[in-house]
Amino acid sequence: MKGRSPFYFPQTPETTSSMASVEEDFPRGGTSRKPTESKIVVQRTEVDNLFQSNEQTETKKRKGASKEDGTKLKKQKTVDKKEDGLTLNAAAKCVEILHIKNVKEGMLMLGCVKEVTDFEVTVSLPCGLQGFLSIKNICDSYAKLLSEQLDSPDTEEICSLQHLFHPGMVLRCVVDRLDIAKGGSLSIQLSINPKTVNKSLSSSTLKAGMVLSGCVESSEDHGCIVDVGVSGTKAFLPKSAITVKPNNPEELKVGQYVTCLVEAVKNDGRVVHLSVDPAAVAQTCAQTNQGWNLTNILPGLLVKAAVKKVTKHGMFLDFLSSFSGQVDFLHTEQTSSYSEGDQVRACVLYVEPSTRLVGLSLRSYLVQPGTSVDSTPADGDRTGEVVKGCSMTALHHMSGAVLEMPDKTLAFVHRNHLKESNEPSNENRVLAMSEHTCRILNFSPMDQIHFVSLRKSVIDKPFYRYQDLQAGQIVEGKVSVLLSHGMVVHLSDHIKGLVPRTHLSDIILKNPEKKYTEGMKVKCRVLSVDAQNKKLYLTRKKALIDSSLRLFLSYSDARPGRVSHGYIVCIKDFGCIVRFYNNVKGLVPLSELSSEPVVSPEDVFYVGQVLKAKVLQCDSDKAKMVLSFKAVSEGETEEAAKPALDCEVGKRLEAKLLKKSVNGLEVAILPEEIRAVLPTMHLSDHVSNCPALWESLQEGDVISNLICFNKNKQNISVTKKPTVRWSLEEGMVAKDFSEITVGRQLIGWIKNIMSYGVFVEFPYGLVGLAPKSAMTDKFLSDTTAAFQLGQTVVAKVTNLDEEKRRFLVTLKVSEVISPAGDAQTRLINGLQERKAVNEMLAVRDSSELRQQLAALSAGQKLKLTVDAVKDSGATFKSDDLSSATIQATKYHVMGVNLTEGQKVTAVVLHVDIMSTCVHVSIISKLVAKKKSLTEGSNHTAMIQYIDKDFAVISLDDTAQLTMIQTSSHLNEVLLSESHKLKAGMTLTIEVIEPSCEEMQGLPLVAWQRSAPKRQRTTSENQSGSKGHCFGEILQGKVRTVKPTCIQVTLEDGSTGSVHVSEVMEAADVCMKSFPTSSVKVGSVVTARVIGGREASSHRFLPFSHPKFTYNICELTLIPSKMDASVDFKPVTAKEKLNSLKVGEEITGFVSKFHPDRKSLDITTDPCVTGTVELLAMITDPKDAGHPEKLYKLGQAVRVKVVEVSVKPHRFVLSLTGVYKLEEGSTTLGTVTKILPQVGLHVKLPFGGVGTVSVTDLADAYKPNPLDTYSKDQLVRCSLLGNNNNNKWQLSLRPSRLNPQQAKPVKDLEVESVAQLKVGQMIRGYVKSVGEQGVFIRLSRSITGRAQLQKSTKYLFGKHKVLSEHLPPNMLLTTKILSINREEELVDLSLLPADTGKPDVLPESLGLPLRPAGEEKKHDTKKKKRPLSDSEQKQAESQIPKKKKKTRKSKTDDSDSGVEVYFREEEEEKEDEEPHSAKQVSSSSAGPSRLQVAAGFSWDVGLSSLKPASAAQEGDSSDGEDHDGGTKPQKKSRHELEQEKKVAEKALVQREAELMDPSLRPEDAAAFERLLLASPNSSLLWLQFMAHHLQATQIEQARAVAERALKTISFREEQEKLNVWVALLNLENMYGTEESLKKVFERAVQFCEPMPVYQQLADIYAKSDKTKEAEGLYKMMVKRFRQNKAVWLSYGTFLLQQGQSDAASGLLQRALKSLPPKESVDVIAKFAQLEFRYGDAEKGRSMFDKVLTSYPKRTDLWSVFIDLLVKHGAQKDVRALFDRVIHLSVSVKKIKFFFKRYLEYEKKHGTPQSIQSVKEKAVEFVEAKGTEAAN
Repeated sequence: MKGRSPFYFPQTPETTSSMASVEEDFPRGGTSRKPTESKIVVQRTEVDNLFQSNEQTETKKRKGASKEDGTKLKKQKTVDKKEDGLTLNAAAKCVEILHIKNVKEGMLMLGCVKEVTDFEVTVSLPCGLQGFLSIKNICDSYAKLLSEQLDSPDTEEICSLQHLFHPGMVLRCVVDRLDIAKGGSLSIQLSINPKTVNKSLSSSTLKAGMVLSGCVESSEDHGCIVDVGVSGTKAFLPKSAITVKPNNPEELKVGQYVTCLVEAVKNDGRVVHLSVDPAAVAQTCAQTNQGWNLTNILPGLLVKAAVKKVTKHGMFLDFLSSFSGQVDFLHTEQTSSYSEGDQVRACVLYVEPSTRLVGLSLRSYLVQPGTSVDSTPADGDRTGEVVKGCSMTALHHMSGAVLEMPDKTLAFVHRNHLKESNEPSNENRVLAMSEHTCRILNFSPMDQIHFVSLRKSVIDKPFYRYQDLQAGQIVEGKVSVLLSHGMVVHLSDHIKGLVPRTHLSDIILKNPEKKYTEGMKVKCRVLSVDAQNKKLYLTRKKALIDSSLRLFLSYSDARPGRVSHGYIVCIKDFGCIVRFYNNVKGLVPLSELSSEPVVSPEDVFYVGQVLKAKVLQCDSDKAKMVLSFKAVSEGETEEAAKPALDCEVGKRLEAKLLKKSVNGLEVAILPEEIRAVLPTMHLSDHVSNCPALWESLQEGDVISNLICFNKNKQNISVTKKPTVRWSLEEGMVAKDFSEITVGRQLIGWIKNIMSYGVFVEFPYGLVGLAPKSAMTDKFLSDTTAAFQLGQTVVAKVTNLDEEKRRFLVTLKVSEVISPAGDAQTRLINGLQERKAVNEMLAVRDSSELRQQLAALSAGQKLKLTVDAVKDSGATFKSDDLSSATIQATKYHVMGVNLTEGQKVTAVVLHVDIMSTCVHVSIISKLVAKKKSLTEGSNHTAMIQYIDKDFAVISLDDTAQLTMIQTSSHLNEVLLSESHKLKAGMTLTIEVIEPSCEEMQGLPLVAWQRSAPKRQRTTSENQSGSKGHCFGEILQGKVRTVKPTCIQVTLEDGSTGSVHVSEVMEAADVCMKSFPTSSVKVGSVVTARVIGGREASSHRFLPFSHPKFTYNICELTLIPSKMDASVDFKPVTAKEKLNSLKVGEEITGFVSKFHPDRKSLDITTDPCVTGTVELLAMITDPKDAGHPEKLYKLGQAVRVKVVEVSVKPHRFVLSLTGVYKLEEGSTTLGTVTKILPQVGLHVKLPFGGVGTVSVTDLADAYKPNPLDTYSKDQLVRCSLLGNNNNNKWQLSLRPSRLNPQQAKPVKDLEVESVAQLKVGQMIRGYVKSVGEQGVFIRLSRSITGRAQLQKSTKYLFGKHKVLSEHLPPNMLLTTKILSINREEELVDLSLLPADTGKPDVLPESLGLPLRPAGEEKKHDTKKKKRPLSDSEQKQAESQIPKKKKKTRKSKTDDSDSGVEVYFREEEEEKEDEEPHSAKQVSSSSAGPSRLQVAAGFSWDVGLSSLKPASAAQEGDSSDGEDHDGGTKPQKKSRHELEQEKKVAEKALVQREAELMDPSLRPEDAAAFERLLLASPNSSLLWLQFMAHHLQATQIEQARAVAERALKTISFREEQEKLNVWVALLNLENMYGTEESLKKVFERAVQFCEPMPVYQQLADIYAKSDKTKEAEGLYKMMVKRFRQNKAVWLSYGTFLLQQGQSDAASGLLQRALKSLPPKESVDVIAKFAQLEFRYGDAEKGRSMFDKVLTSYPKRTDLWSVFIDLLVKHGAQKDVRALFDRVIHLSVSVKKIKFFFKRYLEYEKKHGTPQSIQSVKEKAVEFVEAKGTEAAN
């Protein structure tokens, strides 16, 4: 090394690596550069001394550089030496544009002013970047002026940024810092402070002729002092040198940025004279003698440069003799071409100090004198424009692509915008597209090119600029932030609007943060938009958003007489000022405010209120308008009744309380403020709660959960009764007298009590009478004692008088059925109402006491002090509840001696907030520690306290309290005091829920009165009622005889039923006989009651229900049961099922055949029915078509129990005499799948499945053995063996099925290798062909191999040739060459010489013959090797355990390399599915070694095993012959290394396969693995379910679905919905109605309800369940009546069903329900549906009607034309075209229709008709004159 620099330091490894890390932490875009190429990072000031060392280290480094682009190292060295000249900063490998990620603090750049605001200048930087120059970063003197002005207002006026900067001004700037903006993007903060820009210059380095940037520091008499940022230097700009600037005619101001030329340097650089003549500055180039170097070079300098290298992406230049710089393609002149050695003028664009990267520009506007930078493009601002038909002219993979727009201007796409942000890049695909659509993002002045995006998400954005928005538009956005003056809403990434505080809601919100949270989606309407200043105002007022009135967007829209919604912005004494959109506003004078006189408008109106206003007069020139509120209401008096119709009966509402009166509340339904009445008695189901609720409500309160139950012309009535609301929502109502039928149950309330009965009112204003006799089960003397006014009741219709439209009802508890769970629901509702009352009272009355009392609840414990003890009980004091009365009755202090002042613990029984009284108890067993309860447990309970409709009870010894209702049934009537519940009574209760949330943690229980010891009989309980009790013996007359039951009319007129099993003694029943036929109609029988059925649902009820009246008695006629002295016990279904054993033979009776499932229901008992599947029903496949012919209804049969369980309820039977599968037996099965690799998959009875190997199909093998089988075919099979999983190995060989009659076997069944002999001829089926040979299946467990040279006499290149001629399952004759009995390996030959058959390859291929001795070659390669570790483990884990025994231990450590043909005793799980090729991996280099996937079955088809070597399909490994006894030889080190590599590769291969997404997994484990990787993929979950369903594992499929629902993230709504839909499909196909309903209810709860309903409807429709589908659609149109799609899909369904009239009715309903603006579209859609599915004529008339009203809807005309062309006659089509071309719409549209007319005629017409169209067109053009001609 020549003279070392004083700063040279040897490079230790640490320094090199640290530099490398710097490089890696801040890579400069594109591919990360290798650390070896890192440049030396040098202190800036040392650069002059580092020439030699820099060169040295450079070459030293380059020597060790890694191979790049395949060039050899040596070559690179030579290149290095050849490099002539001295380059200080080696050029990068590839030119790329400057990416934001490579911008670093301290980087110098040339920028151009784009936009100036008050405090910030937006600066365009090179390569489309953008920076921000803050007012603080201009220069020190300006910053000082600013701070002075802030401190004292009277300092000299400072210049604003708008005066100092103008768009297009070029600045030298430095990156001050990089900020992270809110969205996570980088924001570049710049500075032009000369101290930072010129910080590398010192006074000694200043030379005349340098061009510097500076800022004016102060203005003096003879000129300005300019701050150039060099300490110790004063720069002076004389007045004479200041020429007038084009944009700045006044003198220079402090802070003004100037680019100036150093004219003279004096006193060693302490004084510098400057000039600012633009022409001189623009022509001055930097010279080498000015001492520029890499540390102080500045952007904006002009340099002379030489082209060093030109590349596709840009070029490298040498400038200032020894520096290298790069020019990217954006900064080369497009018109000129460059070649190496050219001399050019360049401008420095940016300098990266740390890596010494210099970017240059050759663009004329930066280089040529007298040019300036345009801040806007020549063709105007096109930002946001979407441009179609662009072509890509160049693709620069590191930077982006250049597009040419249709108008020949160029645009640039950054590489990030070539694809969506979440997609992998595929630049070649983008380049290959012939046309592109792009959106212009912005214009970069520094590059003078548009930057565009190809991202679809950007192109599809509805709003990209503020100009895209119009006032009045409805928009959706996300809440960004809540401020004191309003809320900021983001409509897109860079469009945000403000919702002013008054516009957050229809009413003024006190706490908007409760309603709005960050990120929440909101719907707004644009109030006004100012695109210039980017200001957007929005409103959230529902009345404005939903308004369907005309919007006033300008004064010209506001014509007198028009009405629109506006909002009050100001209230004055003379009236209100109302504003509309775009600041259109008008005055409503005092006289026009209301029809009643208004004195002070402030009291009546509020700012922000939305009202309808009518225009009285408007002057658009003066922007003045007079409005009226009064005229609106007067104009609408005739329509006043209309809004009331908006409120539908059965609709849930919210209302505001306006006024309280004794009988009820006047409310206004929100949001329309429709007046309605809420009667007091309708506040609750509990009459006692109504007054309390009435008290607690105050005017102005909002009441929720109301429902409208009736409306008429006068008023709307609403109710808050939960039971009535439930009945309306569930549709358990009659809407009209016509819907009332006898026996129908309705929920109503007592309207009026008369001496002869009570009137019950129902929703929709229907009223029925319950006469005195039908009010209660007991005798009633006084009607007023039974019910209270307003009490909710369940009524059942008994009589109808059609003429007078009257009906009678019964309220008897015995005759009505309460809804399930009704008592508990009512209790919870009642308690919640009480809680609400207490809370409201506590809030209203701000006293602390009431709030404390509201917090108390029954069961809470208190520490109290005894205040006084009396006979009647005791009173207590509490420190917390000082002024409350706390008392206990004498019963509640029993057993405790109390003295005044004593401290006690008490438990709260009841709190009365109104009278501030607390009732407590101190009985020890209530105050004791609580014991936990279990669900379903029974307890005795004691009533502790009664409060009107509720009672507090204690549960025996658990110290638990809870609440119950004093009435157990809605209609319960307690006539005498003795019947009513009283404190001290005991009850029997059952715990339903140990801790119920809605009851504040108290247990929820069901109760009944403790019955006396003697069991009362039913008849005693209900004297005079028609019921019969269990065990009663009756006489009756046989009414009808059906195969499965007999109906008997009993003496008292009631009906009884006899089940087929109860007709005769079990012993007397003959098989195949019909027991019921022995009874004749009309005969008299003696019967005994054994149970009962509900008349409505015929559900069999438990016998031992003490209070139940059986409407239909279940009877028995069996003589042995008639003995009254014998007391026989009732047996429940549960007990009955528990008594049965699997395998037991019992008698049953055929009750029903299900043709869809082909299953039979067999009943064995009145309460037990079992099912028999098809395979357990027949023994001959011929009967499969109509199995019902074998079994007639009511026939007695002997069945065996296959499966019986109570929970879940399963009772499965068999009619074939077999109840389980046994080895060696034969059975019927159904073919479920045909797999060429395996054979047949067969479904067996009793849930079994099995596989039939190809070799087990027949005794004589046939070619194409599987062709004769089809899916769902029934076959008889013999069960060979089972692997404990109910998975069987089967055989269809006649010799197995019927050994006696079978013909001699041609192809023997080979059970083991022992049966085979060397030299034996044997036939087999091809399993697969690989490079190790042809594998031939000899039996289900033995596969032989013919090596390739033993397969054919011809020589061939690839085994592919062979595999093409030997497809799987081809039948071949082979000869056994050798057998290795230990390994169970069989070697075969297919050569014609051995088999006597023709060669497997045809002669026509023209292949050469194999020379003699060729085969021997392979025998030499018989080296064996031990398994590598990983293979060893894999092999061990994967070979089924039993197999290990059959192989000798030595094979575990020595491996013959061919591990293919061994015998397998059992089939593994994988038999279920074919093995995909990729499940098995092997190595690809060296000897190919097969590894077996876990539990792999050889029968699965060896052709599916592929070693990894490219396109090899073989299975065995080395392709060598085997002699069993060769000893392993020791391996060389090289071989071991080689094997290690092979094993490693195999592993990598296996991993790759496991990750291959295109693979369909074949077993549960594979699915689990994939699901771990993508748990949110519904596709995977559904495939997993399908996998189970193919094996008819329905429960497992259900379980998978449930897992999926738990696993998939709640954000993935669509994925979840897919799983729900699959689950619905599954339940529809395999489940019950009940299970489907449950899944559906859950799905609706968890998903968006609408799509779930739609999907279920589709499922019903597809599976032809029209009734269910229709029911569901009816529900949907009620629930989603505002949704257009629901009406359309219902309409489609009806028309597909052929119900055209129903569809018309539906259309009328739809039009009523949907907003008017949807009407046209809906009618048009229905018309289209009529054309498609219904009556085309009807569709046509519908279109005609719509188009008569809306003739300008050309879209509808087009649709109409299309439909007529398809479905109508030619005459009609022509008539329609003639109508269309005479429409008064734009010429362009008529032109379009003419075009279509002509096309139609060309296709369907004659030359004459074509001519006539042309003539019409000419006429049209002439008529339109010049306009059309143009």
